[in-house]
Amino acid sequence: MRGLAKLSVLFSVTFLIFFLVSAGIRFLGLRVEWAQNLPPKPETTLSLLVSAMHWALSLTMHLTILLSLSYGARRKYFAPMVLICVTVLSLVFHLGVSSALNQLQNVPSAITPVKQAGENGLILSNNLNRNETAVILLRGPMEPLGPRVTAIPDQPLQYVESSQNTRLDLPPIPFGDDTPWFLRSVSIDLRLSEAQIFKRFKEGLHSYFIYVIALIFLLSSLGFAIKFSVWPLADLFLGALAFRGILAIETFVNTPEMQEIIGSFLGNKFPVTMAVPAAFFTFGVLINVYAILVYIIRRRNTDDI
Repeated sequence: MRGLAKLSVLFSVTFLIFFLVSAGIRFLGLRVEWAQNLPPKPETTLSLLVSAMHWALSLTMHLTILLSLSYGARRKYFAPMVLICVTVLSLVFHLGVSSALNQLQNVPSAITPVKQAGENGLILSNNLNRNETAVILLRGPMEPLGPRVTAIPDQPLQYVESSQNTRLDLPPIPFGDDTPWFLRSVSIDLRLSEAQIFKRFKEGLHSYFIYVIALIFLLSSLGFAIKFSVWPLADLFLGALAFRGILAIETFVNTPEMQEIIGSFLGNKFPVTMAVPAAFFTFGVLINVYAILVYIIRRRNTDDI
């Protein structure tokens, strides 16, 4: 019981710290993205904060489960106890935060005033592209579709009186973004994962519980990857790779194209909305069966020695 209490405290503290920190960082990132929009669109601070919290909830859930499984493996806690404890705590925290975010979305808030970024003659350029293209907005960012001068490498300057019918997209206001693609892809998959979960939350608690329990059970079942070797750091890295694989698979199977393929394959035999959580739960059961068999074989070899 003492180990269960320690694991619960670790999970709770880790969840709160990761959620607050990641939500704050994501909120600042969304503010920067919002400031890059042309024309500038009115937005509420609350809506940006809710979006940041949704993304942070998905990231926090994955990281907290991973670290809790790693802690349980290093302390050599009873594996089924760790599985049940992490699954229940993850569900409780996720449900609580999702309910709070759902209530926040219904709260009216004042529109954040739009601030003009620059004056007439603002120069926009995409410095991340080797073939850099610069656009000069002669009437400033408040009229981005007005007259402009476009500078394309190895071509003369082009003056356009009105950009209503042109297809040349405006580069964003240049703040710079050199984030590696791997991290950006993880961020995108986390956002899509949480969007899928919250969509099911809106549909009803029945759909939400089925999907979230199956996903959390699958992630919590990956504890065997945390005990793959005798080096805790290497096991943690393997666990992170396994979590990344599950996240990528979740994004892939929830795409509209895959949903159509799964629906045509199942026909009327099984609801399409239940196919993905059923697959997650089945895969989690198979992982646990494999872990049990490995444990029995190792125990038998130890007894023979």
